[in-house]
Order: sequence, then C-alpha cells, then structure tokens
Amino acid sequence: MNSKTKQLLEGVRDGSISVEEALLALKKQPFEDIDYAKVDLHRGVRQGAAEVIYGAGKTPEQILGIARAMERGGEARVLITRLSEESAAELKEELTMRYYKEARIGLIGGMPEPDGIGKVVIATGGTSDIPVAEEAAVTAEALGSEVVRLYDVGVAGLHRTLAHIDDVMGASVIVAIAGMEGALASVLGGLADCPVIAVPTSVGYGASFGGLSALLSMLNSCASGVSVVNIDNGFGAGYLANMINHMDVKARKE
Repeated sequence: MNSKTKQLLEGVRDGSISVEEALLALKKQPFEDIDYAKVDLHRGVRQGAAEVIYGAGKTPEQILGIARAMERGGEARVLITRLSEESAAELKEELTMRYYKEARIGLIGGMPEPDGIGKVVIATGGTSDIPVAEEAAVTAEALGSEVVRLYDVGVAGLHRTLAHIDDVMGASVIVAIAGMEGALASVLGGLADCPVIAVPTSVGYGASFGGLSALLSMLNSCASGVSVVNIDNGFGAGYLANMINHMDVKARKE
C-alpha cells in the first residue's frame, strides 16, 4: 500500500481525519480535464508520488494551468522538470516556486524532510555531466531522499573515485552519470553493495554519438547490479533511486 493512502487510513484510526473526510479524499475525481491536459490527481494514491509536470514543449500558461489543477486536487508539492529559465521567470509571477537553474527544475511547495532508509549518492564522471546530475539530485530530494553529490570523480583519475569510498560503500543506491565511454558505472558497480543506476550523457566528442556510446557501454557492464536509464535522463534516475531508497520504509509500514 502506498504511503499516501496508508497515512489517510492511519488518520482515520487515530482520529485526526474523520471517516467522511477520508471518503471524500478517496472519491475525488481521478483526473481533471482542463482541455489541453488531463491532470492525474490519483497518481499519488496509486504510486506514492504525485504526477510530475514535464515542462519542455509546454507554454508557461499550460504549466500554470496544470499546477493549479494539482493544487486544487490537494497536492502540496509540485515538481516541474525541463523548465526553461524564461518560463520559470513567468511562472514565478503567479506561483511561489523555487527554480533550480542547473537542474532546470521548478519546485512548488518546498523540499520535504528526508525519510528514506539511507543516502542516495549521485556521482558524475566530469563537470560537464553536472546538469544531468542536478536533475537527478533535485528530483530525489524533492521526493524525500537525502542526497550526497560526488562530482568529477571519473575514471580518468581513479584516485578521485577512491577518495570517496566511504560514501560509495555507505550508499543505499548510487546514480552514476557519465558521458564519453561511460565507464564510471562499471567501476562503481564493482565497488558498491547497493544498486547502481547508470545514466549515459550526451557529453563527448564525435564518436560518442550524442551519448549512444556511453549507453551501449553501460548496457554491457560486467558489474552486477547495474541498471541503465535513457540518455540524459536524470529525472528518471533520481525518481528510481528514491523508490529504491524507500523500499525498506515501505516494507516496515506494511
């Protein structure tokens, strides 16, 4: 059972929520049709986290309408990914929103207190991979995970990676982000006793083919426990890392 539904039922049990209020929450329309979008208001009930707004390709007016619909549906926190600086400036005139420029993420409602089982380590091969890493890091933090950032620890200088071995060994999940040949995921996968989520980036010279070389390298990793998301998909990696970081919490609550 996801945490949001469980909290609702626990509220009925301890008297902080009336039966009528709980029924109303469960009966709410599962989505709101606002012509250009059908906003999923039950995503949190089904999956434990609300719908996330993908900002690229949407006008500020469309994003605002979706965010308003989510607020009407009771969402206290709204995450907007791939949000341009220009769109963020317009949205800030209408919404109380923090904009994370490097991550290209807008967050309405503020960061929650971390409540995962441990720490999510986000590691990059180089400084050029940081924008993708920040998308992963801010996503995981906004969903309730504590994040440790290890940037520019690529295999071209392996001593930089090994200098953070305590962080690597102490993580509950690692996100390894790299372009070029994407070797960082295999190195970390061979050191850590936790899942490693590999994110290939489009960083690299011509034969990297916009991240395809790193993607294929990561898919062919000889290290056990390495999974791979799409090229530059920091959001997907951060979301998955947060899910893994909350699995034991979920099991204890069950």
